[in-house]
Amino acid sequence: MVFVDWLSWFDAPEYELARQVLQRGVAALYFVAFLSTLNQFPALLGERGLLPVPEFLAGFSRLRRPTLFRWRYSDGLLRAVCAVGLVVSALLVAGIPQLGPPWVPLAAFLALWLLYMSIVNVGQTFYGFGWEMLLLEAGFTVGFLGSNQTDPPRTILILVVWLVFRLEFGAGMIKIRGGREWRDLTALYYHHETQPMPGPLSRQAHLLPKPLHRIEVVGNHFAQLVVPFFLFAPQPVASVAAGVVIVTQLWLVASGNFAWLNWIAIVLAFAAVSDPVAHAVIPAVPGDWHAGTDRDTPLWWLAITLAATLLLLVLSYWPLRNLFSRRQLMNASFNRWQLVNTYGAFGTVTKQRIEIVVEGTLDEDPDDSSDWREYGFKGKPGDVRRLPRQWAPYHLRLDWLMWFLPLRSVHEEWFYAFLAKLLEADRQVLRLLRHDPFDGAAPRWVRVRSFHYRFATRKEFRETGNRWVRTLLHEPIPPSSLRRSKGRLG
Repeated sequence: MVFVDWLSWFDAPEYELARQVLQRGVAALYFVAFLSTLNQFPALLGERGLLPVPEFLAGFSRLRRPTLFRWRYSDGLLRAVCAVGLVVSALLVAGIPQLGPPWVPLAAFLALWLLYMSIVNVGQTFYGFGWEMLLLEAGFTVGFLGSNQTDPPRTILILVVWLVFRLEFGAGMIKIRGGREWRDLTALYYHHETQPMPGPLSRQAHLLPKPLHRIEVVGNHFAQLVVPFFLFAPQPVASVAAGVVIVTQLWLVASGNFAWLNWIAIVLAFAAVSDPVAHAVIPAVPGDWHAGTDRDTPLWWLAITLAATLLLLVLSYWPLRNLFSRRQLMNASFNRWQLVNTYGAFGTVTKQRIEIVVEGTLDEDPDDSSDWREYGFKGKPGDVRRLPRQWAPYHLRLDWLMWFLPLRSVHEEWFYAFLAKLLEADRQVLRLLRHDPFDGAAPRWVRVRSFHYRFATRKEFRETGNRWVRTLLHEPIPPSSLRRSKGRLG
């Protein structure tokens, strides 16, 4: 009798909406991740990329993290991995594996996890973002939610809520322990303007009155430091807490481009939303998805989900300790499988926006009187009149790395390789750009200049039509040509 009572608690039939959103939503983001990889990986990391994977693998006698490319990499194999990932994720979005036994969607999600982990583990700096491991952990976990033939396992739903808690509370603690601007409530005086990739509404958000920016920061602290605890509360409190997370993440979606970070937070927050509460808010959502049906949880499936629960609970020790550590790590994994990680972002906010601008010329003598033409990037600011686009959840990896250059050093290996590819008019690399000023021709020289960018005021925009105001700072890399005999800049 006790076992039967426990089994009835283990099954969570009132969370069918949560399972549908979690599995289909995470699969949709895997689709975006594989599509992004298919379009960009060969140029960035392929056989002739900026940081070629074969050279990376050759530098390790033993690669610690698992990858299918450990013994052999080719661009053809990479494309095959992406194609399989796209097909499997599309099937999950359509809900087809979920129609079968519970092991079928589990196998599909484990395949996505292993395939994408193979990519991330050789992706080097271009895949060094926190949302990569977040997608991996989410894909592994939601696979254990089973199929339509069984009720959602309550322990797995709680573990997804635990993931949302680490994501939100970890980000909140990073901010409190980070820059003073988060504590004195001035962070959003700067953030909308200096974030890595502004969106079409970022300028309008930046121009809001400063008192509203202070309210934004207070709201952020409340959403990240207080609300996550209520995700574990009884209903309807947990659903209300999830709603707060979803609304705040939608504001971040509207005001910037952070790849799939905000979208996956929205998807995962549904783990705390019950069907009755969702039905009360949106009557079109069924309050009882499976009324009149009898769904039994097989013992073998119960054993699998409990084993997964135990594994993830054991692995939770290290990120839990990290959350309350004075030396809190941000976006770190404590195991080679990148499960139960620690997360966080923007512990400090950049006060000024410095943009790296790349120019080329066909002239023989590269002086200031030469016809210098600027390369245009898809996402990062360049043309001062251009309205930034909404790219998220799609991830423009080159544009994001360009934002980091002035914060670290412009003298990075991948960036010099990028300049060399421009001098070669490499077609793969040029396809990553929005605008090639030479229409496929190879320039004789390239140079790199540093500019200070700020959003134009409303008055400046009315007078000039410019959305940005930029000021030349210096020239960190002077005119350089390609020493074709040695294959390097000079």
